Amino acid sequence: MIYHVVPRTVWTSGTGGTYAPASLAEEGFVHCSPDEATTLAVVNAFYRDAPGPLLVLALDEARLTARVEWEAAAPTPPPGVSGDVLFPHVFGPLDRDAVDHVLEVRFDGQGRAVELRTAG
Repeated sequence: MIYHVVPRTVWTSGTGGTYAPASLAEEGFVHCSPDEATTLAVVNAFYRDAPGPLLVLALDEARLTARVEWEAAAPTPPPGVSGDVLFPHVFGPLDRDAVDHVLEVRFDGQGRAVELRTAG
C-alpha cells in the first residue's frame, strides 16, 4: 500500500473513475507516502491547517494505471522521517478503484495527527 492525504470534502465531491489533486497539474505528480507512520509525519508537517476532516487513501500500487516512482524527499523529509525514506510519486491521476481502504486522521488536543483509523 501507498498512502495519499486528501480532505474529506474533496474526496467525496469527486466523480468519475480517477482523482487528480492540484499537485498533479502543479508539480507533475501526486504526492504519496510509503507507510502510515510517514503519512502522520506528512500530515503534521504540511496539513495541520488544511480543512478537516482529513482522509488517507490506502492505494494498491499494483492497481494504479499511472507510473509510480520512489524518490527522495526534496528538499528534505518532514520532521521525524529519516533521510533515506523514499516517497512514492504517482505520475498521473489516482484510479478510484485502486483505493483498497480509506482511513481518517485523528488529531490530539494540540492539533497533532496521532492516529489513522478506519473512516466511518
